Formats: sequence, C-alpha cells, structure tokens
Amino acid sequence: MKVKSGNKLAIFDTFKTKGSDLTGEANRQRAIILILASNANPAERTRTGISQKIAKKHGITWKNIYSGIFRDLDEILLPMKIAEEDGRLPLKRGPKALQEKGIPYYHLTRKGILIAMSISEIKNRESLLKEFFANAESSEKEFEIILSSLLKTSPNFTYSIFQKYVKAFCENKIKELLPFDLSKLKDISDESLMIQKEILSAFVKLSKQEKEDAIRFLDKIT
Repeated sequence: MKVKSGNKLAIFDTFKTKGSDLTGEANRQRAIILILASNANPAERTRTGISQKIAKKHGITWKNIYSGIFRDLDEILLPMKIAEEDGRLPLKRGPKALQEKGIPYYHLTRKGILIAMSISEIKNRESLLKEFFANAESSEKEFEIILSSLLKTSPNFTYSIFQKYVKAFCENKIKELLPFDLSKLKDISDESLMIQKEILSAFVKLSKQEKEDAIRFLDKIT
C-alpha cells in the first residue's frame, strides 16, 4: 500500500488566511489518532465507529464525514504505517462475503504512538511514552532516560520536543521518524528551542538567590 502523490500527514496544517487555525483535514486526522490512541473498544476503532464517535462530539451526521475518515485511513494513515489493522469484527448483516471477512478495526503502530505524543489534545501521553519506549531500539534508549526524567519536572517542555520532531517530519525537514533520534532536530533552526536551551544553561549557573529571583520574575509573566 503506497501513499498517493500529494497525500501527507496534515495534523499541523493551518489555513493560510486564518493564522493558527487548523484545517479540517488536520482536525480530522488528529481526531482519528486521538481515538486510536485511547482505550476505545474495537467497535469504536472501525471506520464507521471512528466516524460516529467524531460526529457525536461535534453534533453532526456521521455519514457526512465517513468519506473523509475513509480517505485519511486508507490513503494516509495506513500506507504511512501510522495505523494498522488490529483485527476484524464479525458482521451479522450484509453481503455474505463481507460477513465472512468481517469489518477491520485499527490501532496505532509505534510510529503512530510517536505522532500521538505530539498532539496536545491527547491526555494519556505518559502511558504512550512508556509504550513507545517499551519496544525501543538500542540507539533510542539514551533518549528514554532523559525524556522520562524531564517528564516528571517539565511535562509541557517534554511534549513540545515531540511536537517539534513530528512537525519537522510533516514539513519534510526530517525524512523518517524512526528510529527515534532527536539529533535530527539539530539541523533545523528553531528559535524557541534555542531560547529554552539558553535559559536552562544560564539557570544552572545561577546562585540559589538568583534562581529564586528568576522564578519569581517568571511567575509574574506566566
């Protein structure tokens, strides 16, 4: 299954005329990944189940968005190996051939879990982080130690790193997401990362009193 030319992961796409507003495609793909990253039961992870779950949340008819969900799964998420079939549910009605084959339901691959951790709407990112590194390659282990440590004290900063990493992939600045290697970000000019590094490097050199003063200052502006 190949990704058709022009199709791409669009979870960070925004309207050119509306600033930071995400496109309909971006919101739809995020919603699919959110469902597959949750503990949704198999029936909720079929194409129809996903459509119904999203439609219910937005108060719309599921049949109106089914074609978009179908396209996102079959032309983007499945060919890109972000999601994969997790099994099939038996069908009691409909054509006999379809009853015998059943209806497929899906789950996220390891690549999909990495992408899910870049989406702020997903609430169970801590458990996803553990699941992601449970099957890590040896070269990825060094990142597990530092990220797990940072997660305890700076969760927003930690997940912002995943966001930058995945966004760079979506913008074709990183060729492959896996194996997970944050050094790929080194070649990407990111002002916010440079500022965060500068603050962290400076903070560790401050005296105890200077650190307390700096924290009080930041408390006033955040």
